Amino acid sequence: MDIKTLHDADVIGITSAKNAFDTLATAFGQHIENWQHEVVDRLNHSEWTGTAAGHANTRIQDLGTELQAAKQELGLVSRALQDAYDGFAAAQAHLINALDDAKTHKLTVAADGGITWEKDPNSPNFAGTDAESQAKQIQARITAALNEADHADQTINTRLGHLATNASNGTGLDSATAKADQAAADALGQIPPAGTDPNSVKAWWNGLTDEQQHRMVLNHPDQIGNLDGIPATGRDEANRINLARGKQDVQHQLDALGAAPPATVGNGRFIRPNPAYTDWQHKHDELADKMNGINAIESRLNTPVDAQHPPTFLMGFDTNGKGHAIVAVNNPDTADNVSTYVPGTGARLGSINSDINRSDAMVASANAAGTGKTTSSITWVGYDAPQNIIPEAADDTYAKNAEDKLVGFENGLHATHNGAIGNNTILAHSYGTTVVGYTMRDHGLPVDNAVLIASPGAGVENAKDLRIDPSHVYAAQSPADAIGWAAATDPGGMGDNLWDNIKTDFGFGDGDHHLMYGRQTTAPEFGANVMPVDPDAGHSDYWNNGSPTLAAMGQVIAGKPNS
Repeated sequence: MDIKTLHDADVIGITSAKNAFDTLATAFGQHIENWQHEVVDRLNHSEWTGTAAGHANTRIQDLGTELQAAKQELGLVSRALQDAYDGFAAAQAHLINALDDAKTHKLTVAADGGITWEKDPNSPNFAGTDAESQAKQIQARITAALNEADHADQTINTRLGHLATNASNGTGLDSATAKADQAAADALGQIPPAGTDPNSVKAWWNGLTDEQQHRMVLNHPDQIGNLDGIPATGRDEANRINLARGKQDVQHQLDALGAAPPATVGNGRFIRPNPAYTDWQHKHDELADKMNGINAIESRLNTPVDAQHPPTFLMGFDTNGKGHAIVAVNNPDTADNVSTYVPGTGARLGSINSDINRSDAMVASANAAGTGKTTSSITWVGYDAPQNIIPEAADDTYAKNAEDKLVGFENGLHATHNGAIGNNTILAHSYGTTVVGYTMRDHGLPVDNAVLIASPGAGVENAKDLRIDPSHVYAAQSPADAIGWAAATDPGGMGDNLWDNIKTDFGFGDGDHHLMYGRQTTAPEFGANVMPVDPDAGHSDYWNNGSPTLAAMGQVIAGKPNS
């Protein structure tokens, strides 16, 4: 599709063709009704019997079924023509708006899409000091409009081609074929439920024109924004709507709480805490925490893109429970390297800012590896994480409940990526490593590398049990990290630790230590590549500036770990 073809396209002609076809289909339907009354009904009321009559009735019944199937197929052609008009009209409007804006900014658009402008400040046609920036934006809009038209053309051509083939070879007269075609057409307007295979979701999404996709986003952002298999740009568009609505809802709830009631009730010796205040404070703090997370996401999305702040995509959002958010730094559908970061205890909507900062740091570290490839790091707070060490982080139910969600998300990344992902990493911290370990152990994940930072145990005894090449499993834990105190509570792990302590007392301990959820991931017997650490680093210090662990993370994410 080129600029002139789309600009000059007679899209109204599609509507005219659709209306003419509707007239034809209506007439065909009337002919079927007439045939039913004049032929079928009269034959049924006749007294014709015998073998010939039986054969005739059977054939007439079959013919009636074929005519109804043909009518159904004709209706699908009309629907396809309407979708064609909607798709091409939207693309044409987007192109014309971009060309009009080019004229407004005194930019000249060539037939091939190239843009030039007058650079002489003394010329009456001088395009201004921001001409280059405006030209880039308008050129991107022109390209998007042409791609939108191409997509509509391919989608509608496939649908009409299928129906034309049915008409020419007679399969369109088969009731089962017509029923299947009707179901496929209806499915285009039905969003696949959560949990649907991401590849099926992507196929459904690709079957929609860009205009249909846009309407789905506007009308059903809550479903589209969190559906694995929807491309990152679609999810981002939907979740920006969800973010604005979520902010409004949380603010309404804060306003409804009103002013704080007195902190105490009673007088003198009978003064005591006010239960109403305690309840108010709990609700207020929960809502204020969510608002902090919403504001942090909003701020990051609106941050001007530069070398330190790559573009950000909101791939998941809701305020249920403690709130959830999935934020990608750079587009994971187009990046060469894709890494998903799963934070641990305390992860929630309200704490998302520090986790996004970590993704920024990991992208910068991967860039510093010098491979020249693009990297996307995704902060995945898509599960209900424990919010305290005792008792919640001592409960593996949180990890078990996260498994299916993480599998679906990772499979979705592969379904929507433009071609194969060059280097795919799953990276986790603290309890997040337990989530990742359980998921890899029980389901497997389609990743090249697994990085376990400050792990209380990954639910396995050996790196090979994570179901990827163990030479691509990495672990880090500083000797100053308090996670080392998360001692094993199971009899086997406690026994191994006791035995290792005894061996250490006699000078031949091997450091084989078990933590709450399995063998320590940096123990030699676990079999992971041990990453360098700052020996004084605390539990959350691995992403500090100058951290050797952060540099190592970047190497792994960039696919250059041996350097």
